[in-house]
Amino acid sequence: MSIGFRAYFEIPRPDTTIILSFAGLPVANIADNMNRMYCVDSAIRSLNGLPLLGPAYTVKVCPGDNLVIHKALHRAKPGDILVIDGGGYTERSLIGEIVVRQSIAIGLGGWLIDGMVRDIEEIARLPMPVYARGVSPCGPYKNGPGEIGVPVCIGGQVVMPGDIIVGDQDGVVVVRSADAVELAELARRQNEREKKVLEDVANGIMDTGWIERFCEEKGLEVHDGPYL
Repeated sequence: MSIGFRAYFEIPRPDTTIILSFAGLPVANIADNMNRMYCVDSAIRSLNGLPLLGPAYTVKVCPGDNLVIHKALHRAKPGDILVIDGGGYTERSLIGEIVVRQSIAIGLGGWLIDGMVRDIEEIARLPMPVYARGVSPCGPYKNGPGEIGVPVCIGGQVVMPGDIIVGDQDGVVVVRSADAVELAELARRQNEREKKVLEDVANGIMDTGWIERFCEEKGLEVHDGPYL
């Protein structure tokens, strides 16, 4: 056994129809229906404005080293999200333009990296979603160790192989496969309700009743006169 330097290439990917049920749904709506408990650290953001959706192909690396990332990239399947646990290390990038272009050729679904990238001017123009903690010009080592297909931690969230990753300009949320069908429907319903609220606002209709109810339930103390 080589703990810390091993690879599990088979992951339990959800059915494509289940994954696609989240397409176009705002991450905020999905997160609300998970009791706001499964959002990735807000420092990990989109670097080129493209939405992220697909099953997690997980990789855990030694900070600043990308050897097993290269191995995982060429074993991932089209549509997979390469989810890289870089330990939040910010002094070295883990991927750059060449790797991103390789992932486009492979048909990868995107990148979610708790770490840094480089060649950002080029990456910003490429048709591949890249979410990361930031940018550093300092390149990676290729010595290992690292692990593929294991549970990882990304921005404070545990990600299991095959979890559904959804990202937009607001950030990233992690969806467990077992929760996906019900969650997608709940998020869709909320999105429809919010569209109706926005339509009402555009027509000058604003429901404030819930504000009064909440304030009363929480015990807001109201005074008729000015503060003295």
